[in-house]
Order: sequence, then C-alpha cells, then structure tokens
Amino acid sequence: MPGPVGKDRVRVIPLGGVGEVGKNMTAVESGNSIFLLDCGGKFPEEDQQGIDLIIPDVTYIKQRIKDFRGILLTHGHEDHIGALPYVIPQLHGGKGSPKIPIWGTPLAIGFVERKLLEARMEEMVDLRIVESGQTINLPDGMSAEFIHVTHSIPDATAIAVHTPVGTIVDTGDFKFDPTPVMGLPTDERRLQRIGERGVLALFSDTVRVESEGSTPSEKIVLDTMEDVIGHAQGQVIIATFASNVSRVMMALHAAEKHGRKVAVAGRSMEQNTRVALELGYLNPPDGLLVTLDEAMRLPRNKRVIVSTGSQGEPAAALARIAAGEHPKIRVGRGDIILVSATPIPGNEDTVTKTIDNLFRQGAEVVYSAIDRGVHVSGHASRDELKKMINLLKPTYAVPIHGEYRHMALYRELCVHNNIKRDHVLLPEIGGVIEFTKNSANQRGRVPAGNVLVDKLGDRDGAQSVLRTRENLGDEGFVLVTMMVDRTTSELIAGPEIVSHNLGKDLNNGALREAERELKRALTRRKKGSPQMGFMAQRTKESVARTLYRRTRSRPLILPVITEL
Repeated sequence: MPGPVGKDRVRVIPLGGVGEVGKNMTAVESGNSIFLLDCGGKFPEEDQQGIDLIIPDVTYIKQRIKDFRGILLTHGHEDHIGALPYVIPQLHGGKGSPKIPIWGTPLAIGFVERKLLEARMEEMVDLRIVESGQTINLPDGMSAEFIHVTHSIPDATAIAVHTPVGTIVDTGDFKFDPTPVMGLPTDERRLQRIGERGVLALFSDTVRVESEGSTPSEKIVLDTMEDVIGHAQGQVIIATFASNVSRVMMALHAAEKHGRKVAVAGRSMEQNTRVALELGYLNPPDGLLVTLDEAMRLPRNKRVIVSTGSQGEPAAALARIAAGEHPKIRVGRGDIILVSATPIPGNEDTVTKTIDNLFRQGAEVVYSAIDRGVHVSGHASRDELKKMINLLKPTYAVPIHGEYRHMALYRELCVHNNIKRDHVLLPEIGGVIEFTKNSANQRGRVPAGNVLVDKLGDRDGAQSVLRTRENLGDEGFVLVTMMVDRTTSELIAGPEIVSHNLGKDLNNGALREAERELKRALTRRKKGSPQMGFMAQRTKESVARTLYRRTRSRPLILPVITEL
C-alpha cells in the first residue's frame, strides 16, 4: 500500500469511472491529505441478477483513513453521488468520530442531504454548500475551485484542484450548450484563465468522443415535448432520470402551454422534485404541479406524468406501468410515452423490453432511436472535447468517464491537439498516477474494483448488504427457478427454491413457504404483460421478505426465469 505522497508530488487514483460508464470516483492526494472527487454508483447489467447497484471499492481509503479529508462533488447525478449511503458508513469512525466533510453546489448537496437523512446518516457528515465560481481552501497547500459547466442537471461543475505541483482539472460531466434551458452556459472565460495560468493535468469526460461535432442543445428536447403534448389525444408519460430536474421543468413548461397539469411518479422522482422546489430550481405556477392522485382524477388528455424508469430499472415506475403492475397508472391506446434518455451501456436489453411491453398495451412510445429530439446528451462531443483541451492547454491528459474505447479515442484526439502521446495516460481502476511539476508516472495499483449492493428486496435499500465478488456467497444464496409463457407471462412451472450454504437455520419449511408466497404474488400479476426484470424484482422482494421473517437470514437471492 502506498504511504503519504509528500508535498513535492500529487497522487491521483481513479477508483471508478475508467473503462466503464458510471461509478465515478477519483482519489487525489498530496502531503498527508486525501480527497475523493465524486462518489457514484452504476446499474448492474442484466446478467447480474440479485444485485441492485454497483459501487466503488474504497479499501484503499479505509487503509489510509487517517489521511482522508472529505469528498468533493461535481454535480448531483446518481453516477456521481449514488454510492454515498454505502460508502459513508465505511469511512466514518463511528459514534464520536469527526464528521466527513462533503462539498458541492446547492442542488447536489440538496440531493445528498435527502439521501443521507433517509439512510439516517446525517450525523456522519458535514454538508458544505459551495457556489459555482467559489474556491475552498484544503489542507497541505491545496485548494479546490468549482467552475460552472453546462450539463443535463443544474449546478454542474468542473473542479480545479490547485496543488503544490500544479493544477489538476476534473471536468465532471459537461458540454458547451449556448442555449441551456436552466442556468448559464459553461464558464469558458474562467476555464481559459485557468489554462493561461497553467494546467498540469486534465481529467476529462469522454463518453461521447465517438460523436462528431457538438452535442445538441437541451432546447431541442423542450421543442419536442411541446410538439408531442400538443398533439397527444391521451395522457403523456415522460420517463427520465430521477435527478433530471431540467426535464421536469420542460414538462411543466410544455404542459402549461397546452392546458395540462403535471404529476411525478416514482419515489426518487418525487423526492428530488421536492428538493428542487424547496431550493427554487422549480417554480411552477400554483396548481400546475399536482399529486399523482389528483392527476389520475383528471381526463387523460389533461395530464402529463414525469416518471422514473428510463433505464428499464425493474422497480422503477415505468417498468411497473409496462408490466401492468403500477397501483395507479394504466396506459392504452391514445397515450404517448416519451423515453427521454438513451440506454446506459449494459441496459439496452432491459430498456428494449420495457418499450416492447408499453407497445403491447396499445400506447405509442417515442424514444431516441426513432426521434432524436426526445433526448439529447449532457456530455460533450468531439468538437467540445477539443474545445476543452484548447481552453485549458494541459501538459498531461487522463480520459475518464468512459469505456476503454472512449479513452483510447480521446488519446488520439489529444495527440491531434498538441498533447504528446506519452503525456496521455490511460489508467485502469485502482491505477496510481503520480505527478510532479515536470513528470507523470503510472506506479502500480491499489485495491480497487466493484462492490455489489444487494438491497435484499427492500426498494429503499435500508437493509442493504455489500458484497464483493470474493464474498458473494459467504452468507449463502437461494436459487429461484421458474418457467413462464413468453407471450402471456403466466407461470408454466415452478417456482422452485433451492438453497446453498445457508446452514441448519434455514429449513425446508421456510423454503416451501417462500415458494407458496411467491406463487401467490406472481399469479396476482396482470396477464399478457411480460416483463422479466419486473418479475425478477417481485421474486426478490417476496422471497427475501418470507425468509427474513422465518429465519432472520439475508441470503443472496438469484431469480432464474426461463421463457417458453
């Protein structure tokens, strides 16, 4: 394990977000101080049944905990803040220990405060609001400057960490949007001034390096929403990320223009919208934003619903609507669903299945493959990535927030923009980069990787268990198998539950009861709406609830559903 780095150099270690999209976390250390930039999670892929979230492994930070000084957040999206409720308890020393400082802009801190209050961790942290353009002093001769950038969420920033050996800039998620629907354009003047003073290393968002030109403005999405809502005969449902406040604002604007009211669906969407209202990021006229119950009492052509589930998440509102399982919302002929997001790599199949099921119910679905105006990315394309390089003129560049091909293509972009090839470093997760005033070297790895979050069938995650690849089965697991009709989703055989490594406390009686309870839960489903992700989620919830009630055990639950 590397020890303190000294003040004549800076060590930077990506603990997530390189070679992958999501799970963003980077450690920056100088002298005896270590800070984390961001603390995000990412969705599991479809073949990772039983897992609800993937977060970074913070073993290295725990090994160096006496030097850990806090967390700096670029913005409030889940892939940058979603791991906090699982990481904070690992890094906090317990009752009587100092609080962990977390710095971020108002909306990011608002979202974090809501998360940590819900997880009952508010006493473990010291939340510190920073405005764009502000610089905060840090120990060991460092400071951090928060620079406004345009993204698909308000209050997004790049962070320039000024260190004794030079300035290191993490762009966060950014683009150069001349007509943002919320907030101001990216602060190019400040970026240019930082570049004129000298930038040692640029850590840049790269996920859209394959896209030529510039990313379209968010205003295109507003125009599309207005057009769709204006022509829809029934209700309109807009699916997006729960933290995407700008899409909620667009829905409010478009709905008001066409005489409709807006409600939000999905627990995280409701909570984030409440935060945005309290902080003044959303200011709808009285009566425009209503509760879901109020919206469902209106005529179908008088309501717009903004929903979670744009990534096909099984427990989210849109998947439940698609499966015919939402307690309040039904869709049919005349309704239009806008999926205002593109699938994150690994989520393509679950998104496609959700869209298929919505079409099966007679609704029209508008998504990015057939109408590009329904969603634009919040990330910079090639010309904007090039612009950031030319504004900052870094000596070294490190591509982050992208899969390996994105990182490799970004290296070529850097080389064509006057950065030496051997000055573009492509780290792996846990890869150590040490900078001096005149050099950059990759020096081995620290413990790093994935930690798998199993919410144990509890959608709130209040009873979550963290599992690494190595200890995945230490607490035992149960395998739940069943066969279902591909067309109707009716059970053909099963469910059958077998256990492994659970010990004598988990008897056959508990397993058989879990089978009976699960069969009852599944046969109550609406027939003709197959949605395997939703069925897997329902399976986890039912089995986890029964086994915990009978045995107080929390095994990993692996649903295996075969379609015939």
